[in-house]
Amino acid sequence: MRAVQVNEAGGPEVLAVVDVDDPTPGAGEVLVDVAAAGVNYIDTYQRQGIYPMDLPYIAGLEGAGRVAALGEGVTGVAVGDRIAWSETLGSYAERVAVPLDKSVPVPDGVADEHAVGALLQGMTAHFLVTDTFPLRGGETVLVHAAAGGVGLLLTQLATARGARVIATVSTPEKEELARAAGAAEVIRYTEVDDLAAAVRDLTGGNGVDAAYDSVGRTTFDASLASLRRRGMLVLFGAASGPVPPVDPQRLNTAGSVFLTRPKLFDHIATTEELRTRAAAVYGAVADGSLDVRIGHRYPLEQARTAHEDLQGRRTTGKLLLTP
Repeated sequence: MRAVQVNEAGGPEVLAVVDVDDPTPGAGEVLVDVAAAGVNYIDTYQRQGIYPMDLPYIAGLEGAGRVAALGEGVTGVAVGDRIAWSETLGSYAERVAVPLDKSVPVPDGVADEHAVGALLQGMTAHFLVTDTFPLRGGETVLVHAAAGGVGLLLTQLATARGARVIATVSTPEKEELARAAGAAEVIRYTEVDDLAAAVRDLTGGNGVDAAYDSVGRTTFDASLASLRRRGMLVLFGAASGPVPPVDPQRLNTAGSVFLTRPKLFDHIATTEELRTRAAAVYGAVADGSLDVRIGHRYPLEQARTAHEDLQGRRTTGKLLLTP
């Protein structure tokens, strides 16, 4: 089978398409024909060595497809069933062995591509608004990169909970997407000198209840300065690079604010939690209340381009590799 392999940490150029043997499903695993694999920022962190990996490895954590074979002891699923997963390394490939307890069933009303687009990023948006900073009606939040894969879903979920979303984007096209997702206000960060001041102007000087920041280094200071007294900065990514060490005294002087750095995998730590959260997201997709935008589809041979586009902030919505 064809797969995208990383032999050394580095830039997108280290992604190489290779021919390897099909994986053999072990006990508790299923072999899956991959219909679509998700491209996520965590893939770039692993590739660069920000998250150290054992080399070589086949990239990708997320995908959807049909079960092709069952490993020893597997019950409750049959060959031909559709499943999706978000934490199985080796997903940039034509076939992957997936632990059944790390997978979720895909409902009939959800297409394979939407199953991928709504899983890792959809569950991330879900835990951010339900667990990390449980949003209530009438609150105001700042969402950076609001036209990205997580950003569009996060904006929709926040708006559905009655929150007012102030979105940041870089282009007029992305502004249109953010507004269509429900953003009440949109700031083109490339056109303002002081982002925090622009946010405060839109909140009567009070600041936002929470700032959801997946960008990191270049937006962190503005996010912190945009918070109301006792507000929360939710740093859940580092698209522009890791944030330097922070003196806790800054949280005091900013108004007794809170800072947290959550990740999805601590919010889907058990099979029950994974499937409950996925079911909530898929239910919203199936009934039309959550729109999943597929930004671009790439063949495996263009995995490098997908990473370049993602890190170059040239994309909107979800990026997929289609074996």
